[in-house]
Amino acid sequence: MNPVIFYCYDAYCNWCYAFSPIMERIAAAYSNQVQFEVLSGGMILTETPKPISVMADYFLNNCKAVTEATGAVFGEDFLWHLKNPELSDWFPNSEKPAIALCVFKEYYPHKQVAFAADLQYALQFEGRDLDDNEAYRHLLEKYAIPVDEFYNLLKDPSYKEKAYDEFDSCKQLQVKGYPQVLLQVNELKFILLASGYTEYEVLQQRLEAALHDLTAAK
Repeated sequence: MNPVIFYCYDAYCNWCYAFSPIMERIAAAYSNQVQFEVLSGGMILTETPKPISVMADYFLNNCKAVTEATGAVFGEDFLWHLKNPELSDWFPNSEKPAIALCVFKEYYPHKQVAFAADLQYALQFEGRDLDDNEAYRHLLEKYAIPVDEFYNLLKDPSYKEKAYDEFDSCKQLQVKGYPQVLLQVNELKFILLASGYTEYEVLQQRLEAALHDLTAAK
């Protein structure tokens, strides 16, 4: 089997938002050598929807730490909901963006990394509510995806099942935090390339070393 890179992320993860441009560079540079698979982690899953006020302070502090460490800029429209949680109508939930990613894979499986980055930008820079179906409409235009078809699939139970399968896969891979990048070399062996935000040069060096070892072992 060809090597597969699993990028375990969540649309609501601030560190993943900062890491996405790095992951996009890796995908662009190595798409001819390895297959890329994005897995949603299900970072925020609640049986009863909870308002943004429950986690606003956590996110606000996290965004500050991410910006200080990486230089990533969060959009004012996104930050408004964190700074004014009592006025926000957001009920964050990782489920719908995960389902949206599963649907997207049906159309463009080779553009998963780019779409995951788009979801994060839509939320964490543009301030779109990913629990609202309308948050995805501009991306359907960007990727020329039939609108009615997409929204029908978004509410299809089979794609919800696919999303929860991804959540389970992240657990099986023992992912404790996001982002995490693993290289699968066979059915049983995975090499950890990144756990948490990782600079491009570091990730590239680890990937190069892993690919070199694979080639030498053949």
